[in-house]
Amino acid sequence: MPSGNACQGPLIPGHWLIVGLGASAAVLMGLMWRQHIRIFFPPLTASLYALGAVLAALLHVRRRRATRWHHALREFSGHAIIFLLISLMGIIASYPAAAASVGYADPKLERIDQALHFDWLTWYRTVSSHPALQWAGKAAYVSIYVTPAILLGYLAHTGRRGEARLFLINFWIAAILTLILFPLIPARGPLAALWQGHIPYMPMSALYQSQMIPELRDHAMTQVDLGALRGLVCAPSFHTTSALIFCFTAWPIRALRWPLLALNAAMLLSTPVEGTHYLADMLAGALVAVVSIAGTTSVARRAKTSAVGVLRVA
Repeated sequence: MPSGNACQGPLIPGHWLIVGLGASAAVLMGLMWRQHIRIFFPPLTASLYALGAVLAALLHVRRRRATRWHHALREFSGHAIIFLLISLMGIIASYPAAAASVGYADPKLERIDQALHFDWLTWYRTVSSHPALQWAGKAAYVSIYVTPAILLGYLAHTGRRGEARLFLINFWIAAILTLILFPLIPARGPLAALWQGHIPYMPMSALYQSQMIPELRDHAMTQVDLGALRGLVCAPSFHTTSALIFCFTAWPIRALRWPLLALNAAMLLSTPVEGTHYLADMLAGALVAVVSIAGTTSVARRAKTSAVGVLRVA
């Protein structure tokens, strides 16, 4: 883990984020067009527009004579908008990615789990027979939306723009890597592939992969409903990827380090059942996180070194 000062200084230029988002949007539109999938905007998405409008409004809060809190609000809002756009495009992109996939990797993933002595069915039976574990698992699983808000809010409040940008780039690169790998190892998920008979407990991810992927492949499903978005990636596990990126970002922050490590450890424990993931999925997700972190950290260090060199010359 990096030290407290590892992410300080001029790291990743802001326009890189804008260019990256624009390029991602262009690629997404190309993928949607190629798979003949369009986006449907139901009335329920008004809440999404309202959230976007509030965040955008906060970007213009008292630009003149702005206090530290006003500046923090603007920083948080700008970064939150970028995070939401990355997340939204990533989920939508999983639809054309699923449509482009062929076959299922469940047997291979199950064999990896067996080699690792991981019994998903036992894990599932334990959770399905204990309501307290079900509620705890659900709460931990949805914390994937809570931790980024905490991190971005703290980084904005403390003026650590470089770390916030590094976090966003990490998350963005990890999402791209996940979507590239997903069509190569598509899976129905262990609940659909391993469980037989009546389902005593339906996890949050349910059976969406096994139900929607065939429809997308056959072009029976041709639109993405923004009011009912479902992430279709089984492997690599993006919850695992996100948890490691969240922990990496939180580690230098003493006030958040242990609370967020505990929260994300709980999310990881909930992922096999609530995300209907094999352990192999989670290992693949961990690898994606390591690659993303290593790559963006290297770029950030070079950017920082270049900036320091320019300052010395000046």
